[in-house]
Amino acid sequence: MPTGSVTLLMPAVLLILIAVVLVFGIGVLLVNRRRAGTAPPVVTAARREVPAPPPKPSPVKPSRAVPAPSIDEPVTHAEADEEISAEDLDAAFEESLADFEAEVALAEIEEIEAETPAEPEDLERPKFRDRIAKARATFSGAFGGVRGRAGITAESWDELEEALLRADVGLRVTNGLLDPLRARVKSKEITDPDALLTALQGEMKARLADTDRSLRLEDRGGAGPNVWLFVGVNGVGKTTTIGKVAAQQRAEGHRVLLAAGDTFRAAAAEQLQTWAERSGAEFVRGSEGGDPSSVIFDGVQAAAARRCDLVLGDTAGRLQNKSNLMEELRKVRRVADREPGRVTEVLLVIDATTGQNGLVQAKEFGDVTEVTGVVLTKLDGSAKGGIVFAIETELGIPVKLIGLGESIGDLVAFDPDEFVDALFGE
Repeated sequence: MPTGSVTLLMPAVLLILIAVVLVFGIGVLLVNRRRAGTAPPVVTAARREVPAPPPKPSPVKPSRAVPAPSIDEPVTHAEADEEISAEDLDAAFEESLADFEAEVALAEIEEIEAETPAEPEDLERPKFRDRIAKARATFSGAFGGVRGRAGITAESWDELEEALLRADVGLRVTNGLLDPLRARVKSKEITDPDALLTALQGEMKARLADTDRSLRLEDRGGAGPNVWLFVGVNGVGKTTTIGKVAAQQRAEGHRVLLAAGDTFRAAAAEQLQTWAERSGAEFVRGSEGGDPSSVIFDGVQAAAARRCDLVLGDTAGRLQNKSNLMEELRKVRRVADREPGRVTEVLLVIDATTGQNGLVQAKEFGDVTEVTGVVLTKLDGSAKGGIVFAIETELGIPVKLIGLGESIGDLVAFDPDEFVDALFGE
């Protein structure tokens, strides 16, 4: 082939090679995108995955001054984003948080439905000793140290005081328990470590004795239902507690109606309705964001018409608007006590893991709703069981129910002697 012809063909060959490479690259890109877009989502059969709560955004502050665009220069997306106000960001965050709460509530509903047994649940009462290992561990080290000494020393008192404070008994109650024992040791009435611990056990039982812990359910002769209101902050297990109480009362032969008075928390009514269906109770709800007092009123009226013995009323638990919440609870309490209903219990639900914060909650709710008793949940997972002593001694509010696990039978009446014996490993 002539040299001139070869020279003319070289550019054409290069162009063909370049085109082939481009077509191949574009083809690979399209195939990858199609694969990424059509990949099926992974679905687990066990339970709904709850997303992590959205982080609260902060307003974007530009690091440089943004010049005003001219007529011929359009505003870019980056420049527009820099002008988003803090109010817009807060609104977006609240919307994301509401979606997250709804996902959490729906996950809880699915978990309840998945755990619903085909046969009636065994309501056998669990033993305190088997369920409060963390609280007992708080004391066991101190008791072992006291018994390990030949006599009662300053270190013995230090260990006992530290154990009581770590269990969130509170300084005032701790001094009230130990000061009489110090006097008895000083007078030689108590002389050895075992006798000291036995005396402390007796003092702790005496602090919780002579208290009416029964749940009041009056026989009103068909005049109307008893009303039990449940109050407390979000996250303490209020709705779950209502469901368990409903199942227990139904097992005792009572006709029960659940009133979904928490109209603000996402999917709260749906969660309570699931418990109503599970326990065989009646159910009344209102519109989302509606007046909680109206829901409680409707629940009482419906219970009277259906001849129910008992209304269990859920209430809102948001503390970030504390003054509004407390005023709302006052109104709910007044409305629930109108004929044909009668409020016979106002139960404050407290998470045992919060320790002394539970005492603050008891003070605030007690001032507003005339709390008649405390339900202490999640005691099986807490080392701060001493909050029982602080609530009863400082506020005079009896602890009536204790949560020792997840099942319906794990919500039990509080037995102070069994509780103290379990702390001492008996």
